Amino acid sequence: MIRILTILFLSSLGLKAQHYVQSNEQPPQFPREFRAAWIATVYNIDWPSKKGLPPATQKAELIAMLNKAQSLNLNAVIFQVRPNADALYKSGYEPWSHWLSGTMGKYPGYDPLAFCIKEAHARGIEVHAWFNPFRALPNKDLATSSKHVTRTHPQHVKTYKTYKWLNPADSFTQKRALAVILDVVKRYDVDGVHIDDYFYPYPTVVNGRPSPNFPDGKTNAQRRAYVDAFVKNMYQSVKATKPWVRVGISPFGIWRPGVPTGIEAGIDAYDHLCADSRKWLKNGWLDYLSPQLYWRDQPTKQSYSLLLNWWRQQGTRPVWPGIATARIKSTEDPGRPASEITKQVQLSRSIGRNWAGSIHWSMKSLMQNRGGITTSLQKGAYSVPALVPPMPWISSKAPNSPIIGASKSGSNTILSITRVPGVQTFAIQVRYGKQWSSVAVVSQRSISLKGQPSAIAVTAVDRYGTASAPRVITLHLR
Repeated sequence: MIRILTILFLSSLGLKAQHYVQSNEQPPQFPREFRAAWIATVYNIDWPSKKGLPPATQKAELIAMLNKAQSLNLNAVIFQVRPNADALYKSGYEPWSHWLSGTMGKYPGYDPLAFCIKEAHARGIEVHAWFNPFRALPNKDLATSSKHVTRTHPQHVKTYKTYKWLNPADSFTQKRALAVILDVVKRYDVDGVHIDDYFYPYPTVVNGRPSPNFPDGKTNAQRRAYVDAFVKNMYQSVKATKPWVRVGISPFGIWRPGVPTGIEAGIDAYDHLCADSRKWLKNGWLDYLSPQLYWRDQPTKQSYSLLLNWWRQQGTRPVWPGIATARIKSTEDPGRPASEITKQVQLSRSIGRNWAGSIHWSMKSLMQNRGGITTSLQKGAYSVPALVPPMPWISSKAPNSPIIGASKSGSNTILSITRVPGVQTFAIQVRYGKQWSSVAVVSQRSISLKGQPSAIAVTAVDRYGTASAPRVITLHLR
């Protein structure tokens, strides 16, 4: 049957089957690693570069970032779509973000999330929509639209330091945040949902105690229970809606001071932020955890490798650490070389169990090539593409292998791939002589390959990251 389908497919392309044959040869396993970067929109940290830019300029800046991600062999971006109860997409719940136009509620002329998804998927890159569920405003004096939650539902908003904060203890807050997230999951072809470390706002710590206390009259244990309930409900609800959409959380990098032994921190995320992130990992209320391990590997008091090893012992789901690429040669961490970041990428491949991976804070640093980091990654750790790891706890049923064909086009080879149900990306490997190389992860089904390889292997990868058996052909193109 496969031979008949292959002949029919080749005939439809005008290709002759005798120029290549199906092969039972098995190429090496395609590399697997989560390689991502955050694209922050709050305060225009990463994108757009400033408020009020024309749509064409904003689009060009985002395309430049996605092109850089593709050239760097990243396979995901974490795109901030709800910085502060606003939206970088068409929302029926919340106003357009002022980080786009400069005026909250003003239509920017296009839908940034839809644009990002289209362009990223065309480059074989996943888009994880990043939400801040409880932060209403990063600056309480920020001008708002009449549709912003601080004006429509002020009774559910607390003022804390410079922030306006949706009270996590209110059922309205939890329902609102969940409705916003599920609205995006239902209407947009996102690959993931992502929330960060802002559960309760960061306090000033005086003698080990937060100052001031969050003004809700609740104990820290009660607050943790509210956050736990939200995290569990969010995970279950996303999975019930689209089970292939990954749920990721990037908490503060230290669960509690003194854990593991020797670790120090001024903030106790468990108490001060009411975030029991170890519990979420242990209970499987997420598909990946990305603790923000923004410190160097030494000294021990905040050691990247010590913390990563501890985190990877706390559950069975992947732990893909956040790494502070932005601190290369920065005043925040003077003298940090790019080699510290490349070392941390390598450590994420060797420490503990589970699939390798890491997320760069942030995309702007890679665009700047801080300290030569982008060049180093391109030549070293990211020199070949990698597939996003699978989610066998959700689905392990492999998709069908694609049918493939090839034809000569000048000095190059055109690879053609059939559609495969449930598949969005294809992993391509080529053999020149005796050496196999992993060359691309793509969404398109017609690809130009350099030269004339001796063999080609194509693996279909479904939305869960599960891979088919590779389809291999050997070529005798004339």
